[in-house]
Amino acid sequence: MNYLAHIFLSGSDDFLKLGNFMADEIKGKSYLNYPDEIQKGILLHRAIDDFTDHHPLVSRGAHRFFEDLGHYNSVAIDMIYDHILAKNWSQYSDIALSVFVEDFYLLLENNQHLLPKKISKVVPYMAKYNWLLSYAELQGLKEILKQMNNKTKHPTQLHKAVDIYLIHKAEFEDEFRIFFEEIREFCRSKIKALSDNV
Repeated sequence: MNYLAHIFLSGSDDFLKLGNFMADEIKGKSYLNYPDEIQKGILLHRAIDDFTDHHPLVSRGAHRFFEDLGHYNSVAIDMIYDHILAKNWSQYSDIALSVFVEDFYLLLENNQHLLPKKISKVVPYMAKYNWLLSYAELQGLKEILKQMNNKTKHPTQLHKAVDIYLIHKAEFEDEFRIFFEEIREFCRSKIKALSDNV
């Protein structure tokens, strides 16, 4: 799951969204330095990642990228799943995707002081190039993947993920549909549990 799915799976709580969004940069128990709602978002993000990493349908989809992308196949499946979510957005939300992402950019702008340094440097580019909305179009997704090629430790061609997706489009979309219903239910239960415990 990439940015869009993580944000969506946080539900309507803004601080849960913020914690979920920035969680990759919060290591170990340092999440305890944040307000309770942010903590819940960080813990939700970690739970989503664990659920996703161990799901057989996600593993099956990621395997299709392995020959071309090696261990970056996990990045590819995350991005492709965000694309499938974005292009089918109206099936999952009554709020237009354009409105959803603009609201989120505004949330980030108003809470820059809470974001880790590395994340706060990414946010202006995310908003300027409208990454979250770009996921909905294959050309936009391909451009983002090309930009990501320059940020990987080893040479890669992440944009090839789009061509592989198109070859196996029906399988990816069927797998996503089943998986996403399961992870939505998982997140509803997890958010309730975190609310009871934090």
